[in-house]
Amino acid sequence: MSDQPVTGRGEARILDRGYRRYDGPRRGVGGAISTLTVHSIQRALGLRRSVWAKLLPFGGVLIAFLPAVVFVGVVALIPLDDIGVNFVPDYGDYYGYIIAAIMVFVALVAPEVLCTDRRSGMLGVYLASPLDRDTYLVGKALAIGFVLSLVCIGPTLLLLVANVLQNQGPEGATDIVITLLRVVGAGLAVTLLYTSITMGIASLTDRKSVASASIILVFLIMLMVTGILTAEGDFNGINVLSITLLSLDIAQRIHGEQSSVMRDTSTGLVWLAWAIWTVGGFTLARVRLHALAVTR
Repeated sequence: MSDQPVTGRGEARILDRGYRRYDGPRRGVGGAISTLTVHSIQRALGLRRSVWAKLLPFGGVLIAFLPAVVFVGVVALIPLDDIGVNFVPDYGDYYGYIIAAIMVFVALVAPEVLCTDRRSGMLGVYLASPLDRDTYLVGKALAIGFVLSLVCIGPTLLLLVANVLQNQGPEGATDIVITLLRVVGAGLAVTLLYTSITMGIASLTDRKSVASASIILVFLIMLMVTGILTAEGDFNGINVLSITLLSLDIAQRIHGEQSSVMRDTSTGLVWLAWAIWTVGGFTLARVRLHALAVTR
C-alpha cells in the first residue's frame, strides 16, 4: 500500500443536522386515496410521461369520440330532411359503433394501473402509507372507472349536447334532464361492468401484456361461445354470458330502446347477470390482492 496521505478528508462537512418535523397538512386515508387515484389516472393516460406513452390511451379516446363528431358535423352542415331522421343513432345504439374501441381501451387501462405497481415494487410502498389493501383497491377502482368513463360516457354526452344545441331533441327541460340521467346512468353501468372485469383479470398477473391479452381473449371467447350456443339451439338468456353483448343490451334498456341483442331475455335476468359479473370482478381482485405476500 502507498504511504502517501489521502487528501481531501478534511473537506467534508455536515451541513444539516438532525431531522425536521413535517409541518404540512395531514389528510389521512382520504388524502392517500385521492393522491393514489390522481397518480393512477395520470399513469393510465400517459400524463407526465413520454409522447409514446400517450399515443394508445389518447388514440383510444379519439376513436371512441370520432363517430359522434362525424354525426354531429354532418347534421350541422346538412339539413336533417336531406340525410334522414335515422341518420344519427340513438344513444344506446351508439355503443355498437364504438364497442371495438371500448374493448381495446379497457384492455389497456387496468393492466397499466394495477400490474405496474406489483412489478415495480410500488405496491409495498403504497401499503406502507395510511393505505391498506382495501383502500388501495378503492383508489385504483376510482382511477380506472374515471378513465373508462371517458369512452363510456363522453361520446354519448357529446351527442346529447350537440342534439340540444341543434334543436334535434330532446325537447323541453324535463326531457333533457331525463335523457341526461339516462346517458350518465347507462355510461356508469357500462363503466362499472368493464372496471370490475378488467380489475379482476389484471389482478391475476403482474405482466401488462399478459393481462391485456387475457382481457381481450375473455371478451372474444365469451362472445364466440354465446354465438355458438345460440346457433345450436334455443338457449334463452345465454347471451348474458358475453360481457360485450351484455354491455350493449344494458345501455339500450336504460335508454328505453328496443334491444338488438337480447330482445327475448328478461330485464331481470340481464340486471342479475350485470350484478354477478360486476361483483365477481371486484371480489376476484380483492381476494387476489389479499392473497399476495407484500413486503411493507
